[in-house]
Amino acid sequence: MSDVKQNDQAHGLSYPFESLPETNNVIEVAPGVYWIRMVLPYSLDHINLWLLEDDDGWTVVDTCVDIDSSRQQWENLFAGFMGGKPIKKVIVTHMHPDHVGLAGWLVKRFDAQFYMSRTDYLMCRAMAADTGRKAPEEAIRFYKAAGFNDEGLARYQARFGGFGEHIHELPQAYRRLQQGQELIIGGRIWRVEVGSGHAPEHICLYCEDLKLLISGDQVIPRISSNVSLFPTEPFGNPLQDWIDSCARLVSVLPSDLLVLPAHNEPFYGLHERLNALINGHEKSLARLTEVCAEPHRAVDKEVFSCLFKRPIGPDVFFMATGESLSHLMCLVHRGALKMDIDDGGVAYFSKKAA
Repeated sequence: MSDVKQNDQAHGLSYPFESLPETNNVIEVAPGVYWIRMVLPYSLDHINLWLLEDDDGWTVVDTCVDIDSSRQQWENLFAGFMGGKPIKKVIVTHMHPDHVGLAGWLVKRFDAQFYMSRTDYLMCRAMAADTGRKAPEEAIRFYKAAGFNDEGLARYQARFGGFGEHIHELPQAYRRLQQGQELIIGGRIWRVEVGSGHAPEHICLYCEDLKLLISGDQVIPRISSNVSLFPTEPFGNPLQDWIDSCARLVSVLPSDLLVLPAHNEPFYGLHERLNALINGHEKSLARLTEVCAEPHRAVDKEVFSCLFKRPIGPDVFFMATGESLSHLMCLVHRGALKMDIDDGGVAYFSKKAA
């Protein structure tokens, strides 16, 4: 995710809550819907989770990573605010560790029903199973093509297999969520709306009655979700998937919803934010097309400076490379750029002749 702050007022966003949930406490954002905030051990240092009253129990949306402090915060909630009532449903918006990390632990503890999209469930299991494996040759070729030098490739190989580090073993069975499906939670209807690009099949939950959207990472107010190209699908087009998803959500959801994002604070201004995300990427694509009047690799400083306002250091280098590649490949799919592979296996992107 980019850490570039957005100009909220210019984008028409407003934030109805003046405070954040304190550790072990919650804030009620709507009748029967509660906001929890947990700490993450990353540069993005928090995640919002959502507790929904569900008759004689609770439904949880997202779970945090599997670390001791997160488990302890859940234990405190079980004994405190949640009043000893069981978790009946665990819903995960998408496959990333901060969302799915403790899903297996919660499901096992309460014998709860586990809900996730099919693509993200299967992809998460596959990637978590890479723990302890060596980086595959296909991935090494992918990052060599992006322009990684020997040091960069060695760093990638050293970090490969870390995806599952903070994910408890997933349940071996799940209930599939898909576009348009409706769930009854606490007597209210929540409709599944699917996005793509940041994750393969990202789940959002829309409640017309409460005028709420639990948006996960699909719509975040102050930062932009990472949209990366990965070695598993080297010729994919996740950025176009993302842009199309945002446009679809504008067309099917009301503009006046209270949006409950996975990071930052709940906000109003759904259409303004979605349109800002679309327009921001389109402007980046236009700039990148001009930068590639001369051939460039994905990791060239001219490409990074075109796409990111902050300097790209080792802490975000892999994420920045993925985003760089997603933008470049989007332009290849649109026919604006061509990709040529040199004798050393490195890809250069350049503007097509008019």
